[in-house]
Amino acid sequence: MLYIIGLGLGDERDITLRGLEAVKKCDKVYIEAYTSLLSFGLSTDGLSTLEKLYGKPITLADREMVEEKADKILSESQESNVAFLVVGDPFGATTHTDLVVRAKKLGIQVKAVHNASVMNAVGICGLQLYRFGETVSIPFFTETWRPGSFYEKIKRNHSLGLHTLCLLDIRVKEPSLESLCSGKKLYEPPRYMTVNTAIEQLLEVELLQGESVYNEDTLCVGFARLGSEDQMIVAGTMRQLQMVDFGAPLHCLVIVGETHPVEEEMLDFYRLTDDVTQHTGNV
Repeated sequence: MLYIIGLGLGDERDITLRGLEAVKKCDKVYIEAYTSLLSFGLSTDGLSTLEKLYGKPITLADREMVEEKADKILSESQESNVAFLVVGDPFGATTHTDLVVRAKKLGIQVKAVHNASVMNAVGICGLQLYRFGETVSIPFFTETWRPGSFYEKIKRNHSLGLHTLCLLDIRVKEPSLESLCSGKKLYEPPRYMTVNTAIEQLLEVELLQGESVYNEDTLCVGFARLGSEDQMIVAGTMRQLQMVDFGAPLHCLVIVGETHPVEEEMLDFYRLTDDVTQHTGNV
């Protein structure tokens, strides 16, 4: 059997009781390590913390393993119980859906254990979840690749008065251009997009498109380390948020649409002041 288990957003304590029970009955445990990360996942002891809690070794499953060598995971699932751990909720990334589809086609029984994800945790800022439109991803720009496909989605949400959640790029174990040319396996250092970089890129695309979907005065909410003890939530204009140091990853951004008075009242707790250090997630 293949168990796909959500770990939540904070630390090792965020796994559900059902998820923990499933892990403990599995013979092999993998943890997906490229679409997101737990708040302690940047430290050297993050994995050992999980291993101590579960009482068994964990194999780090990077993008290459999951997308190119999934057959190994599926083969093991045919013979024994295998856990595939995912930060957030199991179905927050299309890769995990693909793994389930492949397992089911092979006749492997799949059981999902859900958990909190960024898709619902952003509601802590007071914006009502049913007032969100399509979520967009903001990739890192390069000198030769500066896509703006997300702009049309933001524009559509804007026309309906809906909020837009922007998921920011994570580059973990990405092959370098040199390695692709030479055939050797060399990887770029990990990179995690900040709220500041996301806004800079968003404004660049707006300048090129020129349809006034948003500008420097557009109200947004920036999030850092959502779900962790030191999470940071700041509401302000794009111009204001560009000046904020959100600290360590992971970051995400919401472009605010039309607001209800109740939403405004809640947002007031997070609006930017002179002292941004007060903007934690405690409510």
